Amino acid sequence: MSSYSYRNGSSIARGGGGGGAVKVENHSSKYSPSSSLKSKVQQSTASSATSLRRSSTGSSRDDSTVSRRVRVAVRLRPRNAEEMVADADFADCVELQPELKRLKLRKNNWDSDTYEFDEVLTEFASQKRVYEGVAKPVVESVLEGYNGTVMAYGQTGTGKTYTLGRLGEEDAADRGIMLRAMEDILAEVSPENDLVSVSYLQLYMETVQDLLNPTNDSISIVEDPKSGDVSLPGATLVEIRDHKSFKELLQLGEAHRFAANTKLNTESSRSHAILMVHIKRSVKGRNSSLSSENGSMTLMGKTLKPPVVRKSKLVIVDLAGSERIDKSGSEGHTLEEAKSINLSLSALGKCINALAENSAHVPVRDSKLTRLLRDSFGGTARTSLVITIGPSPRHRGETSSTIMFGQRAMKVENMVKIKEEFDYKSLSRRLEIQLDKLIAEHERQQNAFQDEIERMALEAQKRISEVELSYADALEKEKLRCQKDYVESVKRLEEQWKEKQEKHGHGKVKLGQSDDGIDQKSNGVTPVLFAPGEVAEIKQKLQNEILLRKAADAEIDNLKSQLIHWKQTEAARNAELLKLRKMLEDEACQKAKLEEEIEMLQSQLLQISYEADESRRNLDRGMGGNTPSSMDSLMPEVKHQQLRDSGDGEKASVVKLFEQVGLHKILSLLESEDADVRIHAVKVVANLAAEESNQEKIVEAGGLTSLLTLLKSSNDEIVHRVAAGAIANLAMNETNQELIMSQGGISLLSLTAAKAQDPQTLRMVAGAIANLCGNDKLQAKLRAEGGVRALLGMVGCRHPDVLAQVARGIANFAKCESRASSQGTKSGRSVLIEDGALPWIVQNANNEASPIRRHIELALCHLAQHEINAKEMINGGALWELVRISRDCSREDIRTLALRILKSSPSFQAELKRLRVDYG
Repeated sequence: MSSYSYRNGSSIARGGGGGGAVKVENHSSKYSPSSSLKSKVQQSTASSATSLRRSSTGSSRDDSTVSRRVRVAVRLRPRNAEEMVADADFADCVELQPELKRLKLRKNNWDSDTYEFDEVLTEFASQKRVYEGVAKPVVESVLEGYNGTVMAYGQTGTGKTYTLGRLGEEDAADRGIMLRAMEDILAEVSPENDLVSVSYLQLYMETVQDLLNPTNDSISIVEDPKSGDVSLPGATLVEIRDHKSFKELLQLGEAHRFAANTKLNTESSRSHAILMVHIKRSVKGRNSSLSSENGSMTLMGKTLKPPVVRKSKLVIVDLAGSERIDKSGSEGHTLEEAKSINLSLSALGKCINALAENSAHVPVRDSKLTRLLRDSFGGTARTSLVITIGPSPRHRGETSSTIMFGQRAMKVENMVKIKEEFDYKSLSRRLEIQLDKLIAEHERQQNAFQDEIERMALEAQKRISEVELSYADALEKEKLRCQKDYVESVKRLEEQWKEKQEKHGHGKVKLGQSDDGIDQKSNGVTPVLFAPGEVAEIKQKLQNEILLRKAADAEIDNLKSQLIHWKQTEAARNAELLKLRKMLEDEACQKAKLEEEIEMLQSQLLQISYEADESRRNLDRGMGGNTPSSMDSLMPEVKHQQLRDSGDGEKASVVKLFEQVGLHKILSLLESEDADVRIHAVKVVANLAAEESNQEKIVEAGGLTSLLTLLKSSNDEIVHRVAAGAIANLAMNETNQELIMSQGGISLLSLTAAKAQDPQTLRMVAGAIANLCGNDKLQAKLRAEGGVRALLGMVGCRHPDVLAQVARGIANFAKCESRASSQGTKSGRSVLIEDGALPWIVQNANNEASPIRRHIELALCHLAQHEINAKEMINGGALWELVRISRDCSREDIRTLALRILKSSPSFQAELKRLRVDYG
């Protein structure tokens, strides 16, 4: 019995099932080759590792997109101390040819079988080379957004745990795949934008237990009914920031893992260990810019494009080792553990066989191990398998079984797929920040504008006051000057008059007589006598005074006109101020409207994001979860209410958006050059088309034509899926069905089905064709334009949702054919039988999925109603299905119909009589 231990850090490594393997970098003298041979092997190993690194780094991206086959590597453990003694006279049962990537398994001394693998790792291969050859391409794919799985399989004691979970506490070169993978992940991710979290579990005796929280010893497995994704909502999820915390987490998990002492291994693992690393990364260059230089925002354009995140998962599985009871010596509880381990590994082997042979049924539900690894084999993950073997000829049978397991696994193909989704929470946070910036900038501009208006008003008032003061001063000065000149002129005239009157006593002119000869003296006025020269001088001075008065009046008029001009200028500036105030008020109103619209859209985004997260959490928690026992009775009711409220809230959000934006605006976005805008728009149209009250409006506005055009012109899988779903909703109306056919819709749907890979896209296309199959008027066109063949071609997808829609379409078509034959408008065999649908119908008549089975049973009954189809149905085995339906069908109406057909059909009665089955 082996005496090696691995959890205490010794130089012998424990396999996934607990087996011993020699430390591959520092070999002891007991089983190492000679020094010269050792140096050559190490040089060869280093050279191979270098070339392997170059090939893996240079072609990893191509492998992730071109090669989807499961990659398998084989690793040989060197002989341990016990085998050195017991098998000293025997050669190893295997011979490795690493340069040819081959392995020879000896049958006897002269004959052997040769097998090829993706990697052949000798007993001298270092841990670093094993990681780079087996796990590093998977880790790089996970960092790019794909799911990945690394798994170790082999007999107990062959070095599985040494390969995967070695901590390298004594020698860092001994670090296993788990530590090295996390080192590469932490080196690539951004601590600010990315998130790495870890769960560490064990599958023990068909129960999933948490190695990080031993009290959580019964974790339920939850499967998404649509995507088929497997999740463990009850498992502990720890965020990883540095390598030290991850190493401590692995030590904690290893301490809680079940192990036992057997003849083959002193510390044999009694459970399957599963490490799940969840990575969430932001995709650079795909998020939209929310900045705007002039402070404006376009609410329905690129500014609302949410950032894209990629969610991937790395699963590292350390399987417990397979063992034979007679060799391991297990008994009591250890024996029960061994039985459970062998049963789960046997179930895994059956699934691998079924996938390798392309079987229609893969028994993934036979074990919780196969349910957990559903995505790793035949799913969407990139998978690498390392099988570990020992050299001892005593265990040749176990070694051969392990090799054959790896050979079958190499035939399994996975459809790797990047999982991307929109980060609405990040968009909401960025919108809030941008909104705060815009509000602050707007307030700053508004304050600056108000300050400028006040400054201009003060300046204008100051200038008006200055002009008024200047005008008043000038007017007063001019008035005083004129008065002074007038007084001085009068005084001078009086003085001159007195002087001349004194000098001249004769030659006087009597001024007291008027021109008309009337004597002024008789009127009481004393006449004044002037000389002729004085009269002329006085007239000249009066004329000068008149001119001065006119000049003063002209200047006064000029000043008045200037005052009027300044008053008009003031009125114009006041009008401009009023206009500016009106513009400011309008801008404030516009700002308020924009803020209300931003808040509305922001709240809608937050509500939709919250409802999506709440719905996802509700589905992940399941019906039980970790709720305290006192609340168990209330959980179903609460969950139902939450899901109903979530659906109602999302529907209300779409209706509100429809009312505010308008249908024509939404339909115009279907022609946007931005792919994300088109995707959002077609999703809104699909949600609106789900309501019967909106369908007529959508068709009248040209929505059906736009959807068909989008289906024809777009190459985006998401657009195809959502557009086909919207067309399927519109196709529930008979008038719309004829429009779809008249616009070439069935040809477009058939072409989309031929190109589609996603099961959900196929489900939508099949649903649309199934609705069209229910129209009696379109039977001939459906077959002529390839609709029936497209429907039958989608059965190759094998997804239950797609098959349910195909079965519904076949049932609708068979019902219309039956009605046409009864009315005499159709003769001859069924189109479905002529197109070869009968074998598939018979094969799925007793399908496990009730929707598929119910539609197929109804289709069989419709086909059997007409005697002309009876011969082909008897030859195709449909008669026995009709017998079963008449006895075992859960629906009474279908059961009664099948019984009536069997009794009324002469051909069926004759065949039953020949087979001595009484149905009379």
